[in-house]
Amino acid sequence: MPVARDQAPWERVLEWGREERVVAESREGAHRAETAPLPVEDLHPALLAALDNIGIDALYSHQAEALESAREGHTIVTTGTASGKSLAFNLPVLDTLATDNRARALYLYPTKALAQDQARALHKMRAPFLRPAIYDGDTPKEERRGIRARSNLILTNPDMLHVGVLPNHQAWGDVLANLAWIVVDEAHVYRGVFGSHVGNVLRRLRRMANAYGTEPRFMLTSATIANPVDLAERLTGLDVRLVDRDGAPRAGRKVVMWNPPLVDERSGKRGSVLGEAADLLAELVQDEVRCICFLKSRRGVELIQRFTRLRLEDAGRPDLAERIAPYRAGYTPQQRRDIERQLSEGELLAVVATDALELGIDIGGLDAAICVTFPGTVASLRQMWGRAGRRGTGLALYVAGDDALDQFFCRHPEEFLD
Repeated sequence: MPVARDQAPWERVLEWGREERVVAESREGAHRAETAPLPVEDLHPALLAALDNIGIDALYSHQAEALESAREGHTIVTTGTASGKSLAFNLPVLDTLATDNRARALYLYPTKALAQDQARALHKMRAPFLRPAIYDGDTPKEERRGIRARSNLILTNPDMLHVGVLPNHQAWGDVLANLAWIVVDEAHVYRGVFGSHVGNVLRRLRRMANAYGTEPRFMLTSATIANPVDLAERLTGLDVRLVDRDGAPRAGRKVVMWNPPLVDERSGKRGSVLGEAADLLAELVQDEVRCICFLKSRRGVELIQRFTRLRLEDAGRPDLAERIAPYRAGYTPQQRRDIERQLSEGELLAVVATDALELGIDIGGLDAAICVTFPGTVASLRQMWGRAGRRGTGLALYVAGDDALDQFFCRHPEEFLD
């Protein structure tokens, strides 16, 4: 069936699904940028030159507000996906590092992939005062002493902080004695028991820094959640200021709830959610819609990718089958970097991923984001959906499973879409 030129590239697939699969549809409107001038008089000349290297000559309003707030006290920034939260915390931190050559900063990320992505972004700035380094389980042991001695911006994670830094604080004495900033990115991940553990690790870090004579300033970022200040204060044990007025532009987004068809009306059993996701992905890829498909299960990720490849080969498109890859924890660092690069550069048309790719890694302009079964929280769902439509109108698909909560949302879509 030919697709009209004025139609979205996924419209053919949605028309097919509207017969018995599409439960609800909605549209999120576009949002224009609210900008602020770059405060050239308040930033170090070396930082201004580094910003010029990456083409930054103005700020979004929340970035300017975050810079001012961070200079006043501990701050959490909570804005939408791809809204420039990294620059919001980089500005005050890098300004300090450019001004004071002894100052140090710690960036804490929940995943290694996020740390790698931020390290790449920092290197692109080509700032002579900046010496960033990643310190995690993948860091070779022979490089770790040099990182402690020379790096003024260390990217790590709470686990490494707990097992590799705090128990060996004597070796980290110079870092702790000059620790000016602690950045906690994607703070909404730290909830429940895991969040309480991270909160205790951050308190230990504060106490250790105090013992070495410093009182570092905290800056946190989060996806849009209902209680960002409460979260930040529970994690850090400090009073925290809030920046939540998003000034970044946002493209429109089509949101679709998709329920596999009934196969047994008596039992209520529905078609396989993995098979349904593979059908969707294969159809979208044939229309050259660049996709990312999320599922919590590692095995499920591998199965969806395999089923999608088989469907494309059966359709006579083995060339497209080669452009789909799985992404999950357990791959080597080099394998993960290669997949991220191929997706960002357009070599891959689709990736099937666990939540390892949910967070703010820059993987380029994707057209569609598919979330297979409810991921557990609305914040996670919004993060996943936020992968689509960063540079144009995107498609956000939720494919329901047999789980009672998934089926409740399908019966009451207003509870889900609102």
